[in-house]
Amino acid sequence: MAYQTTRRLNFGDCDPSGIAYFPSYLNILVGVYEEFFETLGFPWPQLVTERKLGLPTVTLDLAFKSPGFHGDQMQFTLKVMRIGNSSADLAHEVRAGDRLLWTAKQRLVLTSHETHKAQAWPDDMRAALTQHLENDDANDPAA
Repeated sequence: MAYQTTRRLNFGDCDPSGIAYFPSYLNILVGVYEEFFETLGFPWPQLVTERKLGLPTVTLDLAFKSPGFHGDQMQFTLKVMRIGNSSADLAHEVRAGDRLLWTAKQRLVLTSHETHKAQAWPDDMRAALTQHLENDDANDPAA
């Protein structure tokens, strides 16, 4: 089950010509998947301060398809494609109306803020992520 949300491409996200400045996309993307985890019941402030967990990105593959412009309403679609022992693979698609702006494949790894090492998903987080898993045979505990 895909997660969807909308973000406006603001003036500060664009270069002087009004076209999206690509590093801004990454900042916006972090907000999208932070919001996704909050909808699962895991707000990042609680993960960081109480559970001492982090979700760094270890791989990110972006493909830019068409430019985004100041004022565009960007529709983000986030899909959980795979859940490993300590990682999760996400797929992102970003559109402005009927224009595909960019796509991304991302791997997050759950880490301990105390050891700074990968950590297995706690049962509650794994169960919540599994509810959004796109394909059943992708649940591979080997990663």
